[in-house]
Amino acid sequence: MGKASRDKGLRRERAVVEIHTKSGLRAERVPLSGASHYRGNGADVDLYVRGAAPVKAEVKARGEGSGFRTLERWLGDNDALFLWRDRAAPFVVLPLHVWLEVVVRSARADADGDADRRDRRRGAELGPVPPTDPIARQVA
Repeated sequence: MGKASRDKGLRRERAVVEIHTKSGLRAERVPLSGASHYRGNGADVDLYVRGAAPVKAEVKARGEGSGFRTLERWLGDNDALFLWRDRAAPFVVLPLHVWLEVVVRSARADADGDADRRDRRRGAELGPVPPTDPIARQVA
């Protein structure tokens, strides 16, 4: 890789970190763009959007956008594009503004300690609680 390509990649990685930082989220570049597997991480950028473990992000930049145009066409005016190959896990392509909205809301909900959200998540994990009736309470 030439110096110009390497410098361009570094600029894009720093821009991703700056965008997240300005949105109020902690983000940091992984040293040597993950080539050294710093802390076992081979990604370009760590994004701390929820909890202590970072979301590992890879950053790709192309001058003419080769390979990106088809994704952009498929996405169109939608907010998300789900890509699902046979016998493989699906992945999602999001425009930056949608991604930032999702992670900022998520971080805000964690910071606020949203009790309703916590209760909904707990209800989804445990399933519906059977209704208690007076007879069942007397037996117990």
